[in-house]
Amino acid sequence: LHLAGRFVSPPMHPIRPPRLALAVLAVCAVPMLVASNIGRRFPPEMRVFVDKVTGIPITALTTDPANDAKIYQTHPQWTADGKWIIFRSNRGSPAVTETAAPGASRARPRSIYEAFAVNETTGEIVQLTDGPHGYSGMLNVARKSMKLYFLRYPGEDAPAQMIELNLEKLLADSAAGKMQPQSAYERICGTLPAGMRDSGGFSLDADEKYAYIGVRGGDCGTHLPPGTKIVTTQPGQRMGAGPAGLRSMNLETGEVKVIIDTPFLMGHVQANPWVEGEIVYCHETGGDAPQRMWTVRADGSGNRPLYVEDPTEWITHEAIVTRDEVMFSIMAHLPRLQTRPTGLAVINLRTNVVRILGQAPLTPPDRGFWHVNGSPDGRWAVGDTFAGNLYLIDRRDDRMTLLTTGHVMKPDHAHPTFSPDSRRILIQSGLLTGGKSLDLMVVPIPADLLEE
Repeated sequence: LHLAGRFVSPPMHPIRPPRLALAVLAVCAVPMLVASNIGRRFPPEMRVFVDKVTGIPITALTTDPANDAKIYQTHPQWTADGKWIIFRSNRGSPAVTETAAPGASRARPRSIYEAFAVNETTGEIVQLTDGPHGYSGMLNVARKSMKLYFLRYPGEDAPAQMIELNLEKLLADSAAGKMQPQSAYERICGTLPAGMRDSGGFSLDADEKYAYIGVRGGDCGTHLPPGTKIVTTQPGQRMGAGPAGLRSMNLETGEVKVIIDTPFLMGHVQANPWVEGEIVYCHETGGDAPQRMWTVRADGSGNRPLYVEDPTEWITHEAIVTRDEVMFSIMAHLPRLQTRPTGLAVINLRTNVVRILGQAPLTPPDRGFWHVNGSPDGRWAVGDTFAGNLYLIDRRDDRMTLLTTGHVMKPDHAHPTFSPDSRRILIQSGLLTGGKSLDLMVVPIPADLLEE
């Protein structure tokens, strides 16, 4: 949520409008300021190009100078009807100024991000959220209904609200040009306790009746066993200090319950979309955690490390990929990490059996896999590298295929996610802008591989 978009400077010598025009603008100014941009439509920006190395056609769904970022790879991207991809963007957003950090010489400009939907077939883009408070953390696309869930802080000191957005109604009204007030599309499901903030994202349970939310503040830490040592940020880590916690929210009643507290910073909260009440989360450090992956039940039982790490390993970017499996990366980007097995790995949640499916070239510029994911049908695995190259692995025989290259990994990483039908991969890419901003791109699995 801290990616900077590009801004267009005003002309050096603006043309002065006539006085009558100024008067009209003055009269209209107040209504324009309060008008909502929800439902605003943008023309298609789709562009197809052929990868220079692999020859595979890539569809860029967004090519605007704005920063268009996909939802994180642990979460759904497509709407329940399979037609729209949800993303966040600073398109059409003015720059605002952040408060200067302690010790910083000055504040820096940033953009406000809102949620958008792009139709994968037509390329049409529709704005979904708007307002001075935007949203916080993760966008959660429901799998069983045309709903979008997100957290919003209605004021600087106000607690976060869980918002349910009716996508079906909003998209239909936008297409018809008959938008209604924002309240016609949004429902407040519940509110976090005072003093508590989201931290580490949230996810929808398999039954989509509950949200599991990573949090800090409030009563976090009070539910730890007596004598638990609170983790502090260690050298080489950007974050990681606790305490933090997991809370569940009933999306119908708004009831909030404690799942667990943790002595470290909560991160990457994801619910198993096939198994009700099963959650995977991580110790978020911004680097190498001593024990990265964890799993717990929604009632707080069964909290345990998932894949117990060796001190010499660097584990990261876990994602639930099938009913019983989590994929993750055993990093190899540093020489000291290459003295042990590394690569795209998968662990069984029931048996703890681990298998390494493959590894990208360890030599620069690839330096091994970075972010990994798997297809819902269980056949494919995918990983990006430090060079922004994308490799596909057929899990039936571990055969690896280079799909597309040169996606820059700036200003953020590719974060590949499979489509619900397991035939396409969505990434975010800095390829077309030289790393200045991101575009959404769809990479198809070649037909000859699908037919095998």
